[in-house]
Amino acid sequence: MKRVSIFVYGVVCYAVFFATFLYAIGFVGNIGVPKSLDSVPQVPFWQALLVNLGLLGVFAVQHSVMARPAFKRWWTRIIPPAAERSTYVLFSSLALILLFALWEPMGAVIWQVRDPLGQLVLHSTAITGWLLVLVSTFLINHFDLFGLRQVWLELRGKPYTHLNFGTPGPYKLIRHPLYLGWLLAFWATPTMTLAHLVFAGATTAYIFIAIVFEERDLVDAHPEYETYRQRVPMIFPSLRRRWRSDDDAVAAKASEVAACVRCHGPGG
Repeated sequence: MKRVSIFVYGVVCYAVFFATFLYAIGFVGNIGVPKSLDSVPQVPFWQALLVNLGLLGVFAVQHSVMARPAFKRWWTRIIPPAAERSTYVLFSSLALILLFALWEPMGAVIWQVRDPLGQLVLHSTAITGWLLVLVSTFLINHFDLFGLRQVWLELRGKPYTHLNFGTPGPYKLIRHPLYLGWLLAFWATPTMTLAHLVFAGATTAYIFIAIVFEERDLVDAHPEYETYRQRVPMIFPSLRRRWRSDDDAVAAKASEVAACVRCHGPGG
């Protein structure tokens, strides 16, 4: 019965997350939600700024503290280990729901793109960002990331096994395609209001700070990550690195041909 309860709990947590994720698309993109990032301001500027920074701070603290290994060790003395990830997902979703509910629009347009082609490009970029976020989670195991794999293994009476380190798809080009997706989704907008700028700026700062701690944990869990980190860019693909790799490949091929010529002669 306990295993069934943990499994049902994990499924509910996932459902809350997925609904929150869909709502976030509307909230950031001003699509089909009662109040979005760029709604009409209702309170004075400084009050709105303090409220919004507080909400962003609540999410950052929750998201960071509950992800720390020391906290997890303490937390799993209180809750079943199989439910730890689902609980993290639930609390993260609740922090976002709180932000959606209490967010205060701030007015003041920073930029506004009126050209239809420009709007199309920015909307397409934002959609690409959201899709990149979702696809990236599936590439690294969506169900483990959001706790469903853990509760499913618990239901079947099987021990949890950690995932092997891998670099599928875009992970060969950059270390954090998921975070790149967030940046595209948050910054690509035809109308950038002050509230939107505060949200995008604060979340961007949080992402780069979080990467430092996340990669430290990844190196501890997967020593080979250190080599990967030195070889692959963090967020943005490096054309320079790609060109250098191509040049190295051409040079290697030329050396191979030259060696063959020396060994066998021009007609060999």
